[in-house]
Amino acid sequence: LLLLLLPAAHGIVEVGPRPALTREQLEGVTTASTFVLDQPRCTFKDYGDAVIWLVVALDKGISNFNSSAGPGTPETAFQSFPESVSAYMTLNATLDSYPCPKPAGDITVLRVGSETSCAKDASRPTCNGPLPGPGPYRVKFLALEGSVPVAETDWSKPITLRTAKSPSSIPTAGSGHSAGMIAITAILSILLAILLAALVAMLVFCGSDSCGSSTFSKPESVTVRRYNTHHVYDQPAARL
Repeated sequence: LLLLLLPAAHGIVEVGPRPALTREQLEGVTTASTFVLDQPRCTFKDYGDAVIWLVVALDKGISNFNSSAGPGTPETAFQSFPESVSAYMTLNATLDSYPCPKPAGDITVLRVGSETSCAKDASRPTCNGPLPGPGPYRVKFLALEGSVPVAETDWSKPITLRTAKSPSSIPTAGSGHSAGMIAITAILSILLAILLAALVAMLVFCGSDSCGSSTFSKPESVTVRRYNTHHVYDQPAARL
């Protein structure tokens, strides 16, 4: 009951809609350390002097967040999340950054967890650093006028990030093959063995004289003798 009455005690108005993952056709709407939200266009249009902050918490830690906790304080510092801080505040912007209505063709999103340079820098407690695990996380937008919270959205539905595969879960060579791959490999191995056996047999067979080759002997040259019949003309006529 006290948690329900706390926003009313501080005069915080709840506005909508609640934050949600973007529906834009983008790559990596959720990754192992980031997720992408739609910007709160037209959500805080009645609070022109306010600064809009994004509050990020683990699902189990939303009940511990104090809306009166100021951004940039040890109570809301990113570097202490989630060990000693239940929720941190980041991505502050004025309404000039969220014009209403949304310009046609604009991609109006926020990537939560995209800054790596300030993740360990305690001098930047409002760092939009990489999220420390898969979650699930829940977020809301909070409008502050000065240091006073004046309006906020409801918490988003739980957002779970992708989980990287453990090296031990990645199948090694020779394991995890489908039955189809095993059958194809066996068939190819048999065909290769048959082909090699045929090649060896052909080489052995062709080493003998019966491999279809013929031995050709060089034909002897024919010599035509020329007979000179000079004796017919040179001898005296035969005596009768």
